[in-house]
Amino acid sequence: MSKKKKAKNPKVFSAGTAVATIVAGMAAKTALTTAWRASTGKNPPANPADPDVELWEAVAWAVASGTVMALARMLAARKTAEYYARSTGHLPPELQKDGQDASKASAPAH
Repeated sequence: MSKKKKAKNPKVFSAGTAVATIVAGMAAKTALTTAWRASTGKNPPANPADPDVELWEAVAWAVASGTVMALARMLAARKTAEYYARSTGHLPPELQKDGQDASKASAPAH
């Protein structure tokens, strides 16, 4: 007799994803701030829109922090989805139809 995997509530997945992305964001910010201090010798700009912050520094911080934070959140969400799939045998409902199947895509209009 095989064991059936219990279906988990999709709300649990959503809550788990939220917690994971918050934790990943906090870890990413700490790592990014540490890397910024090590490479520039000063703290990252508290407000890059402040005219007293040099433009190169504001742009560099915006690009670095935006990229690192987005990657951290995406990786945390993917790991949560992988865990959900391993636990239930299927992807969470919001990820089951993501439009990535090229064989089902319609031909581009010219």
